[in-house]
Amino acid sequence: MSDIILPAPTPERPEILAPAGDAQCFTAALAAGADAVYLGLKHFSARMQAENFGLTDLSRLTDLAHEEQARVYVAMNVLVKPQETAAAYRLIHRLARQVRPDGIIVQDLAMLDLARQAGFEGEINLSTLANITHPQGLQTAKDLGASRVILPRELSIDEIRAMGEACPEGLDLECFVHGALCYCVSGRCYWSSYMGGKSGLRGRCVQPCRRVYRQGGAAAAAMAKQAEQQAREQGRNGRDGGRDMRRPRPQRSNPGKGRDGRFFSCLDLSLDVLAKTLLHIPHLVSWKIEGRKKGPHYVYHVVTAYRMLRDNPGDPQARKDAEAILEMALGRPGSRARFLPHKDNLIPTDPSGQTSSGLLAGKINVTPEGQVLLKPHFELLPQDYLRVGVEDERWHATLPVTRRTPKAGTLMLRLPKHKTPKAGTPVFLIDRREPELMQILREWQARLDRMPTRPSKAVESEPRLPRPVRPAPRPEMVVRASMPQGRETRGCRSQNTGLWLSPRTAEISRTIAPRICWWLPPVIWPEEEEAIRRRLAHLTREGARHFVCNAPWQRDLFPAELLARMNDEPEDPKHSDALDLLAGPFCNVANAAALGVLADMGFKGAYISPELPADDILALPRQSPLPLGMVLGGFWPVGISRFGLLGIKPNEPFMSPKGEVFWARQYGGNVWLYPGWPLDLTAKRQELQQAGYSFFARLEENPPSGLPEMRRQGLFNWDGALL
Repeated sequence: MSDIILPAPTPERPEILAPAGDAQCFTAALAAGADAVYLGLKHFSARMQAENFGLTDLSRLTDLAHEEQARVYVAMNVLVKPQETAAAYRLIHRLARQVRPDGIIVQDLAMLDLARQAGFEGEINLSTLANITHPQGLQTAKDLGASRVILPRELSIDEIRAMGEACPEGLDLECFVHGALCYCVSGRCYWSSYMGGKSGLRGRCVQPCRRVYRQGGAAAAAMAKQAEQQAREQGRNGRDGGRDMRRPRPQRSNPGKGRDGRFFSCLDLSLDVLAKTLLHIPHLVSWKIEGRKKGPHYVYHVVTAYRMLRDNPGDPQARKDAEAILEMALGRPGSRARFLPHKDNLIPTDPSGQTSSGLLAGKINVTPEGQVLLKPHFELLPQDYLRVGVEDERWHATLPVTRRTPKAGTLMLRLPKHKTPKAGTPVFLIDRREPELMQILREWQARLDRMPTRPSKAVESEPRLPRPVRPAPRPEMVVRASMPQGRETRGCRSQNTGLWLSPRTAEISRTIAPRICWWLPPVIWPEEEEAIRRRLAHLTREGARHFVCNAPWQRDLFPAELLARMNDEPEDPKHSDALDLLAGPFCNVANAAALGVLADMGFKGAYISPELPADDILALPRQSPLPLGMVLGGFWPVGISRFGLLGIKPNEPFMSPKGEVFWARQYGGNVWLYPGWPLDLTAKRQELQQAGYSFFARLEENPPSGLPEMRRQGLFNWDGALL
């Protein structure tokens, strides 16, 4: 870290934290007066589509920022695969020696350990992808060595305040105030990965949530026909064709009127004038602007606006000016998300509208001669950048403006023949390089060019990894949302039955409770934490000891006296009264260093992230300090959301533009999105056992009636590469 001591941000004067995907955006942030800038490297960044930075360039930019009393945070917030731990360690080591940023942003528990080993002295901030969504998680994060926690974008102002009041001393908080919203909870979205190996946890998301989906009408009729045909084929063949017998048989029904829309494509978060309510919240020291793939115009104007709002909270003219600046920031239409919970509309989607980024400049006119014309709603400048069409449509095109075009003037668009749009296609201004801003950036670039560079030094050392352990077999587990009925009830009276913890399941008989393995939800919100604590206290009083935590931060929700005995060595392990905690598959664990952190926390085993490809999955047991398990089959959710459904009916299949089938179900306050085909690694079981996996689970769901069986394998990324 630099020898320059920078003033610490405070809840009364939080830092304005700006994004930077390239050097121009970085200098635009400084020119606008940002207090801090965050960015990614060429590797280990959760925005790999951005240009990002090399260490040599970054060292000069960091020195420039420090001259301006601004901090620099480097995002290394990706899931680290087994063979990448040494490379991640060496990169942090070089970062600490050559660049000396003020902090790094991480999601993987491995990075906490690797940063300490590398001698990194800056802050270690936990990303939203780490999924710390409830107050107790903050103490756990601090105990693991985190300096700051970045809060989820789904929290209300009251929940943010509750997190601030619960935050332990020595830990800071950061929250988003502006930028893109994801429909699914950060760290709990596998949609892009499940569909093709491009994981959001690896910075490669292709945003399937932005697409148009169809439900009912012709889509429902097509799915019903497909399901009936498959049933007939299975009947002729005298077999079930591999059908999961728990699936309901397809039934004829009236598909009704069809619904098309971008049901999961969110508007942008924009707290703008409401941001002043964040002032004075304990420990909240940073206002974060999303947008590492945006241009310098966006960065400069959004930073300027939020500085005005922060510095002049009671000034109506500053408020008006800031709103006008944000109007031209070229993001998507704005939303408050769940920030104001008393509002009726808590779902930040507009299925029938436009949720594409950029400012609508007009719509296409096509002449009889085939010329493509635009009459813009406002003046266009040379070097403006336009997008023709909506960004989730494959055919969309981008092009620069080469001449000034006045409002309502005529601009001819020259596009490739295969991308010729129809009349009425919307055109968006997605970047602006106004002369005044470009002159400012040239002056900052001149300053940057005068900054000395620090030579790069290779790192020869290797990280210390935990000692691997031998497999410890456990019975295979079927995980259900409720207790089975009828003939299956007797079979559930054993340890190999898992139940999702809920108000309904927690009231189970005391004779059965100790024999169940209780699975905690993948997401726990502030309002749910106390109820979860009470259920866990009740179950443990009834003798329950077997639990699966689906975030590392859930460990400290258990009674303190039981946690204190977790590492005691019992005389007879078979009759131990200690907690038996496993890390669940939603912990997104993928490497030995992260498993070592979990072992130190007292976990007795871990389910590995099913996102990993076969080579990584099979290599990990030889490195692991914990016994490992895998989810072998069942309906794996492609995403979990707090935003609810608008335009989509739950428990009814819907279809993507490619004909892929999905369905949604409400559990508590969350929506679970499922693909129409289950995960199925059953054929890989022997291979997994030979590699060292010692326990397995299946996630049982009852899919909706009429769901056709997809003719594709549910292998997740087994045969691919997690990008």
